[in-house]
Amino acid sequence: MNPEIRKFVTYDEDILIEGFRKAETPWRMFAVAAVVKNPWAGRFVEDLTPEIHAYGPALGAEMTKRMIALAGRGDAIEAYGKAAVVGLDGEVEHASGLIHTLRFGNHYREAVGAKSYLAFTNTRGPANAPIMVPLMDKNDAGRRSHYLTIQFAIPDAPRDDEIVVVLGAALSGRPHHRIGDRYQDLKDLGHDMDNPAAV
Repeated sequence: MNPEIRKFVTYDEDILIEGFRKAETPWRMFAVAAVVKNPWAGRFVEDLTPEIHAYGPALGAEMTKRMIALAGRGDAIEAYGKAAVVGLDGEVEHASGLIHTLRFGNHYREAVGAKSYLAFTNTRGPANAPIMVPLMDKNDAGRRSHYLTIQFAIPDAPRDDEIVVVLGAALSGRPHHRIGDRYQDLKDLGHDMDNPAAV
């Protein structure tokens, strides 16, 4: 059982000026989207696992390959994330099902050498719905310079019986980051810096 992929869409931007100031190096963010037939569209399906187990590895491997090709090499990616938008004949559970599985995400994590979880969104919408891909540092969830969002849309997707599955990345954080990191806030508030995750 293989996913029926209608097309792949690539989004890619190099930001040269941010906040009225030239970036020292271009701030690059990019994404790969797969427009996939929703195998559960238009009906309630109790057990989603057969398709999840079949689709996850195939989508994860192919989309990761395309992301690494855009980056040039996996370790060049500093921030990463994922998203899915299900068409109107589907459930948000369907969008979640295709991206919230180790069979999908681990391809990407391993290829970029990541330690942190993949930030995500899963939503429902019509064709041309906004696709929002939140990003975070692949190794440090508290690094605010890498809290980013890629936003784009595909004019003819998702159709009602489709799911758009997306991987996103950035090669750096924001060019003029100056709001500090989560750890400095915790320190200022007197929290134990040996265990920041406990806060």
